[in-house]
Amino acid sequence: MSTVTKTLYETDFVEWADHTAELLRQGKFGEVDLEHLVEEVEGLSGRDRNAVYSQLLRMIKHLVKQQIQPERRGRSWVASIINARNRIRYTIRQSPNLRRFAKNELEEIYQEAIRDALSETGLTAQKNTLGIPGKCPWSIDQLLEADPDTLRWE
Repeated sequence: MSTVTKTLYETDFVEWADHTAELLRQGKFGEVDLEHLVEEVEGLSGRDRNAVYSQLLRMIKHLVKQQIQPERRGRSWVASIINARNRIRYTIRQSPNLRRFAKNELEEIYQEAIRDALSETGLTAQKNTLGIPGKCPWSIDQLLEADPDTLRWE
């Protein structure tokens, strides 16, 4: 690997990526900044996992808010749920293995969504009176396929 390549990574990531792609196309593997290339490839899967986690958290948080504050239920929460669902679906279509990741993380995300929803609504002190299920009442399939208006825990 040349010093120029390493410097590029540190000073201009886009140029480094373009240069690395060209080196790979030309079969000049000895000139590739392998250390950073491995880091970037590993980062790709983490980025997609983070995207699914974040969108699923947003979706469930709004579902919880609809349940604990039905009087405030509005189209903006539904729009947020639909938007998050669409982004998750798209990401999973690109990487189907992420469905398993979402399924495995569902309970942790649900608990985090409850904490966030309670905090954002100012209802943390009333948690025990709101009828919030201890475990996520929805499966990944329900969250990704069902009409958001039907996703209730009652």
